[in-house]
Amino acid sequence: MVEQLTEFNPFEFMETQEEINEFLMECYQDSDPNTFVIALGQLVKLHGFSSVAQQAGLNRESMYKTFNGKTQPKWDTVVRVLKTLHVNLSFA
Repeated sequence: MVEQLTEFNPFEFMETQEEINEFLMECYQDSDPNTFVIALGQLVKLHGFSSVAQQAGLNRESMYKTFNGKTQPKWDTVVRVLKTLHVNLSFA
Protein backbone atom coordinates (compact mmCIF):
# COMPACT_ATOMS: atom_id res chain seq x y z
CA MET A 1 0.00 0.00 0.00
CA VAL A 2 1.36 3.40 -1.02
CA GLU A 3 0.85 6.25 1.39
CA GLN A 4 -0.05 9.60 -0.15
CA LEU A 5 1.60 12.68 1.28
CA THR A 6 -0.35 15.85 1.83
CA GLU A 7 1.01 19.28 0.96
CA PHE A 8 2.69 21.03 3.87
CA ASN A 9 1.15 24.38 4.72
CA PRO A 10 3.20 26.24 7.36
CA PHE A 11 0.29 28.56 8.17
CA GLU A 12 -1.58 25.64 9.74
CA PHE A 13 0.93 25.80 12.60
CA MET A 14 0.83 29.54 13.22
CA GLU A 15 -1.31 30.84 16.02
CA THR A 16 -1.06 34.62 15.75
CA GLN A 17 -1.28 37.26 13.06
CA GLU A 18 2.18 38.41 14.14
CA GLU A 19 3.63 34.99 13.26
CA ILE A 20 1.92 35.12 9.87
CA ASN A 21 3.20 38.64 9.16
CA GLU A 22 6.74 37.69 10.21
CA PHE A 23 6.78 34.57 8.04
CA LEU A 24 5.49 36.44 4.99
CA MET A 25 8.09 39.17 5.52
CA GLU A 26 10.83 36.53 5.56
CA CYS A 27 9.44 35.08 2.34
CA TYR A 28 9.33 38.55 0.78
CA GLN A 29 13.00 39.06 1.62
CA ASP A 30 14.00 35.78 -0.06
CA SER A 31 16.14 36.16 -3.19
CA ASP A 32 13.43 34.37 -5.22
CA PRO A 33 10.33 36.60 -5.49
CA ASN A 34 8.21 33.52 -6.17
CA THR A 35 8.77 32.43 -2.56
CA PHE A 36 6.51 35.24 -1.36
CA VAL A 37 3.82 34.52 -3.96
CA ILE A 38 3.81 30.80 -3.10
CA ALA A 39 3.58 31.56 0.63
CA LEU A 40 0.74 34.02 0.12
CA GLY A 41 -1.03 31.42 -2.01
CA GLN A 42 -0.74 28.92 0.85
CA LEU A 43 -2.34 31.43 3.20
CA VAL A 44 -5.14 32.04 0.70
CA LYS A 45 -5.66 28.29 0.37
CA LEU A 46 -5.95 27.94 4.15
CA HIS A 47 -8.66 30.63 4.23
CA GLY A 48 -10.36 29.31 1.09
CA PHE A 49 -9.90 30.71 -2.40
CA SER A 50 -13.61 31.46 -2.82
CA SER A 51 -13.92 33.26 0.49
CA VAL A 52 -10.81 35.39 0.01
CA ALA A 53 -11.74 36.21 -3.58
CA GLN A 54 -15.22 37.34 -2.55
CA GLN A 55 -13.94 39.47 0.35
CA ALA A 56 -11.25 41.04 -1.85
CA GLY A 57 -13.72 41.74 -4.65
CA LEU A 58 -11.91 39.41 -7.05
CA ASN A 59 -12.95 36.58 -9.30
CA ARG A 60 -12.39 33.09 -7.84
CA GLU A 61 -10.89 31.76 -11.08
CA SER A 62 -8.46 34.66 -11.28
CA MET A 63 -7.41 33.92 -7.68
CA TYR A 64 -6.50 30.36 -8.66
CA LYS A 65 -4.52 31.66 -11.64
CA THR A 66 -2.80 34.29 -9.50
CA PHE A 67 -1.43 31.71 -7.08
CA ASN A 68 -0.87 28.72 -9.35
CA GLY A 69 2.87 29.38 -9.49
CA LYS A 70 2.83 29.90 -13.26
CA THR A 71 1.94 33.58 -13.45
CA GLN A 72 3.21 36.78 -11.91
CA PRO A 73 0.39 38.39 -9.93
CA LYS A 74 -0.39 42.07 -10.28
CA TRP A 75 0.63 44.14 -7.29
CA ASP A 76 -2.96 45.42 -7.03
CA THR A 77 -4.19 41.86 -6.52
CA VAL A 78 -1.49 41.10 -3.94
CA VAL A 79 -2.35 44.24 -1.95
CA ARG A 80 -6.08 43.45 -1.99
CA VAL A 81 -5.42 39.91 -0.77
CA LEU A 82 -3.04 41.12 1.96
CA LYS A 83 -5.65 43.60 3.21
CA THR A 84 -8.37 40.97 3.14
CA LEU A 85 -6.21 38.61 5.22
CA HIS A 86 -5.23 41.44 7.63
CA VAL A 87 -1.55 41.05 6.80
CA ASN A 88 0.62 44.00 7.75
CA LEU A 89 4.12 43.95 6.30
CA SER A 90 6.63 46.46 7.65
CA PHE A 91 9.50 47.51 5.42
CA ALA A 92 12.65 48.98 6.93
